[in-house]
Amino acid sequence: MNDDKFEKDFETTGHSWDGIEEYNKPLPRWWVWVFYLTIIWAIGYSIAYPAWPMLQRATPGLLAFSTRAEVAAEIAAVDEANAAINAQLVATELTEISANVELNTYAANAGRAVFLTWCAQCHGSGAAGAKGYPNLLDDDWLWGGDIQAVHESVSYGIRNEQSDMARWSEMPAFGEILEATEIDQVVNYVMSLSGDPKDASLVDAGAVVFADNCSACHADDATGDRFQGAPNLKDAIWLFGGDFDTLKATVTDSRFGVMPAWEGRLSQAEIRAVSAYVHQLGGGE
Repeated sequence: MNDDKFEKDFETTGHSWDGIEEYNKPLPRWWVWVFYLTIIWAIGYSIAYPAWPMLQRATPGLLAFSTRAEVAAEIAAVDEANAAINAQLVATELTEISANVELNTYAANAGRAVFLTWCAQCHGSGAAGAKGYPNLLDDDWLWGGDIQAVHESVSYGIRNEQSDMARWSEMPAFGEILEATEIDQVVNYVMSLSGDPKDASLVDAGAVVFADNCSACHADDATGDRFQGAPNLKDAIWLFGGDFDTLKATVTDSRFGVMPAWEGRLSQAEIRAVSAYVHQLGGGE
């Protein structure tokens, strides 16, 4: 009896599967009204808030709401709150920042934020560097590791075309200057300075090649020259690698790493903060 009543109350769609018919039952009234309300809400939202993409921007909406504007306002509020201590950071001698506990703490924290935003892509989030990108945690500095030198490197960068004050040096590609046998000799000599050469029989000849061609930059004792950014070849710390093949490629084709100049892109307070942060990581002098 209930089945007969059910069949009378609802039409079927005309579909049938194995004798089972599909009823054409209406949706629940509450569901239909909720659906209509969502449509009304969507129309109202697209009118009130940015919604419809155009050629260059979206429609602004009647409320002119902007997440970019909110972020800009928050940044401006933070800048205003930190204005006094940033001014103090700029006015304080770099070497005196660490003597002021409050200022040094602020510089380290602010500098870490700057580092993670702008520097970590090359030097790593922990500042340990990578192949071709210096480790900032050790005490091996190409251009000097005191805070003044770090500040100068950050400000002007290395071998870039952005700043006239950029630190600049260039190793010759000795593949165009030396014979292949001479390159093998000098590479074995360099390897012998901090470890085992690939062919010990070439070391003595390599010492002569080094004295004639490399000592002008790397010094007679191969300890390098920070004024030229020439690395110490005796400490077993290698920017690109210290195995025979890598060193041979370095001597043959040279290397030319570039660091951007951050002056003009970052504020002086941000540059000083990140310089203080890098300096206190453990390798600063």
